[in-house]
Amino acid sequence: MPSTEHSKPMAPWREQLHEIIFEADTPAGKAFDVAVFALIGVSLVIVICDSVPWIRAGYGGTLRTLEWGITLAFTVEYGLRLISVRVPSAYARSFFGVVDLLAVLPTYASVFVSGAQSLLVIRTLRLLRIFRVLKLARYVGESELLWQALRSSRRKIAVFLFTVLTVVIIVGAAMYVIEGEESGFDSIPTAMYWAIVTLTTVGYGDLAPVTPVGRAISAILMILGYGIIAVPTGIVSVEIAEATRGRVSTQACRACASEGHAVGATYCKDCGAKL
Repeated sequence: MPSTEHSKPMAPWREQLHEIIFEADTPAGKAFDVAVFALIGVSLVIVICDSVPWIRAGYGGTLRTLEWGITLAFTVEYGLRLISVRVPSAYARSFFGVVDLLAVLPTYASVFVSGAQSLLVIRTLRLLRIFRVLKLARYVGESELLWQALRSSRRKIAVFLFTVLTVVIIVGAAMYVIEGEESGFDSIPTAMYWAIVTLTTVGYGDLAPVTPVGRAISAILMILGYGIIAVPTGIVSVEIAEATRGRVSTQACRACASEGHAVGATYCKDCGAKL
């Protein structure tokens, strides 16, 4: 049974605020999402530009002003999200609640770090603003579907990776024996590194076989690499097709802001509040 805190009604203005912030099937909700998209995009551009020395030297003041404006906007957004749910603490502890907090904390934290020796620390804190890109995840309706497919296929992918690892160990040991130290294969781990680079078709070129047998094994391994690329793709594709049959709704819980509920669900899958 849902708790009293989760089931108690909210004020009409909070209900309307929740509809705008957490739902995307109304004009106001779509406008809100577009505004957040724009702010995240501008914020990422600022972070990238701030890492370029000549841009920072010429436009550092402007970038800082824009950054503080965006930080204040995200702070207001975070506060509105807490207000628009029945149990603010539940949202604050959720994944997106933590991400929203991380999106604004570094800028405020940089104010309290002073001194010449701390400049690098400030820069590190400001780089943490890249967490704002994670805020985009809540606006991607298929993210829950993809996560469900990956979770369902984890055992198949684990077996696939174990098979690949077995091939790498066997080929690495064989190349260590065939090529030897004269060709740079001075240990089995080194030969395994070469096998991984070859199997993934990366081909750095820092290590290459010189014997006919070694080259023949390389050719087989490269062809095998092209073949196995399709295996995990096929596994995940099948799981996505299966997950699509049980699609989730776009409704967000008014108590904890949890998303990804089944279509037609009456209660929240995380906190039990009535949807």
